Amino acid sequence: MTQFQSLEDGVEVRGEAVLAFVNGMRGFKKKALDILQENGIANPENGNWYSQQAWLNAFKKIAEDVGPYTLYCIGARIPEDAQFPSGIDSLEAALASINTAYYMNHRGGKIGNYTFQKSLDGSFSFTCDNPYPCEFDRGIIEGIGRRFIPEGSHLTCKHDNSAPCRDKGAASCTYRLEIT
Repeated sequence: MTQFQSLEDGVEVRGEAVLAFVNGMRGFKKKALDILQENGIANPENGNWYSQQAWLNAFKKIAEDVGPYTLYCIGARIPEDAQFPSGIDSLEAALASINTAYYMNHRGGKIGNYTFQKSLDGSFSFTCDNPYPCEFDRGIIEGIGRRFIPEGSHLTCKHDNSAPCRDKGAASCTYRLEIT
């Protein structure tokens, strides 16, 4: 699976998720809106649907021009702006909801998945087989995790470098999440 390339033509993404792209760039919102417009998404609004490929093209531009930390920041903003299932009341439920939320914010074809597993040692892992960049996915996982970690706890989310990576042409990336 290639990063920045929709798995199928015709897939769309909800405006709330697109606006996370803008809000995740914080002080550079105008730049984000310009990049979106250059890629065919002008004046994104909540409730509207936009081409996933156009959105992915905007991600690629950010990756090339600004860098991975901005992709991470955009991902971390997703849990604040995009639609998530209601009634989430625990860290484990929040992490398990990421794939459901992913499907709530996309329509029109194959999009991949966020596969969540809890290990016997209490750590969590995610395998992400979707067309989004690595750091964006890490931002989503950390963003939702930070909202639900117990007070006084520390969260670490790291790319599993022993697993395949989309940056290197693989179909997926794996992340390890630890709460201490």
